[in-house]
Amino acid sequence: MLLSTTNTIENKNIVKYVGLVTGEAIIGANLFRDIFAGIRDIVGGRSGSYEEVLREAKDNAVSEMEENARRLGANAVIGIDLDYETVGQKGSMLMVTASGTAVVFE
Repeated sequence: MLLSTTNTIENKNIVKYVGLVTGEAIIGANLFRDIFAGIRDIVGGRSGSYEEVLREAKDNAVSEMEENARRLGANAVIGIDLDYETVGQKGSMLMVTASGTAVVFE
């Protein structure tokens, strides 16, 4: 499955636009309260554990989107967009959404 943030596939002919596909992942935001509260304490550094959790959520959302495209008979997803939103009571969780257009190319 080809995944692309662009709206075309270079040197390929898109023969069918199958439709919109999405994938979502939600993770608890106690982690994110800690991130935002602790940002003042992090000077010039990165938090590997927080980055890993975000990466895992993104990977799960993209995998779900890809599987939805595959079920529709697509062999690529173009125009992929990733969104990060807080949801739940008092923004207690983070939702990562991957969306794109499922297509068939030759």
